Amino acid sequence: MLLLALDTATPAVTVALHDGESVVAESTQVDARRHGELLLPAVDRVLAEAGTRLDAVTGIVVGVGPGPYTGLRVGIVTATTFAATLDVPVHGLCTLDGIAYAAGQAGLEGEFVVATDARRKEVYWARYADARTRSGEPAVDRPADLADRVAGLTAVGAGAVLYRDAFAAVRDDLPQHQSAGALAALAAEKLRTGGEFLSYQPLYLRRPDAQVPANYKVVTPK
Repeated sequence: MLLLALDTATPAVTVALHDGESVVAESTQVDARRHGELLLPAVDRVLAEAGTRLDAVTGIVVGVGPGPYTGLRVGIVTATTFAATLDVPVHGLCTLDGIAYAAGQAGLEGEFVVATDARRKEVYWARYADARTRSGEPAVDRPADLADRVAGLTAVGAGAVLYRDAFAAVRDDLPQHQSAGALAALAAEKLRTGGEFLSYQPLYLRRPDAQVPANYKVVTPK
């Protein structure tokens, strides 16, 4: 098994190789505006560090969000293109699940919430019974509207750090962005135990920022 994992749903452009037992190589750069520029060089860098070639990969793992439209689609399109070229499967995972799993690897136990920055003064978030078990579907909301639903829970992620007044106990010492190494480790565990994956369809949760104006005037030739 050699999994290539990547995620561009958060400001982190993150790529990792996992051999089924551990992370072989990983690259993570935090830059919310350069996903398209940074992703493929990161893949090259990870393959070079591992001393292997892309055609040795046996599966692609991709974070499917939730995340902003532009960044998220960069990772998913790249993942599906690699999978089609190599004729290997694509394993989709919720980006928030990867952050939760990384928090568990760092020692977090019990119930907690993961929140990432969704822009527009909102967060993408989900509640977890533990690092491997999400309670319900991910959502997007204004932080102030979450106070009752996350009361008393430890909070992880860049969204929680950004809007710490809305969360009870923010853990700055735990992962704030996605780690492809953690995402790959979660995928490898699911493959060993027969766990379920998501499709590679993006979890946008809302309409893209760029839209056609409501009063757009169509001009037709005479």
